[in-house]
Amino acid sequence: MHIVVVDPSRVVLKVISGLLTPRGHTVDTFTDSREALDFVTDNASVTALITSLEVRPIGGLELCWSARLLADAHRPLYIITMSSARNARNLAEALDSGSDDFIDKPPSPEELYARLRAAERMTGMQRELIRLAETDSLTGLLNRRAFLQRAGEAADRAGAHGRISMILADIDQFKSVNDQHGHDVGDTVIRGVAQELLTEAGGLAGRLGGEEFALALPGRTLEEAEAAAGRLRLRCTQLRFKGQRGPVQITASFGVSTWSEGETIGGLLKRADIALYEAKTTGRNRVVSAATDLILARAG
Repeated sequence: MHIVVVDPSRVVLKVISGLLTPRGHTVDTFTDSREALDFVTDNASVTALITSLEVRPIGGLELCWSARLLADAHRPLYIITMSSARNARNLAEALDSGSDDFIDKPPSPEELYARLRAAERMTGMQRELIRLAETDSLTGLLNRRAFLQRAGEAADRAGAHGRISMILADIDQFKSVNDQHGHDVGDTVIRGVAQELLTEAGGLAGRLGGEEFALALPGRTLEEAEAAAGRLRLRCTQLRFKGQRGPVQITASFGVSTWSEGETIGGLLKRADIALYEAKTTGRNRVVSAATDLILARAG
């Protein structure tokens, strides 16, 4: 686990770090609670926070509350408070402030290890629930809801003057694949195309439904997104699948748009969708840019 430990005493921090690091945990220690909160905010790999109630400048209870707000539906975070003054009131206040557990300070090794084993079980279950809630079961890509949320977050990070581009992709004449070769082959085709998209876009590739996909490309210009769509178009023509009546070959069409100041993710998707429609109705197997409405790639 990646664990952050916060306590005003460097001795306590050294003791806890010395207990955890040899057991394979990554441990970052802080005497300043505000610095600790900033670190946890910026590092999604942190899955456990152990904090004393007696910290400054943010008090321990406030730190618990602020950290709990970070642990939304997309990020598991287990919070343990510790205090040398263990009493019912401290325990109740800590739990009410978002803490998952409470230990004495300094903690005994056996108790600390046991609490962290519970933390690993809990965060592991949370991580699996998040995966199931966000993942399209057929392809392993983000599902529609998760993709839109992640793309929106990427746009927020880019800011008003940042760059983010969008690609929509649709497998051409996919219904004929299902009709001629069966839905099992159709599913194989969808998985094959999804893998190509994932290779190009990494974690921001989603299946919007059926044979339609979306890729959000933070930091890429329209020209770079067009080039990415062109590579994907070519790779799709090179895919081969085993069908009931022989090899199955497919093509795909692509619509591309890029961020403009003041735009929403919905608007960015809408313009890419208009470009995709243009690609589908003007011959398929091509890339169309929403900025120019020009056909940028044709079937070879």
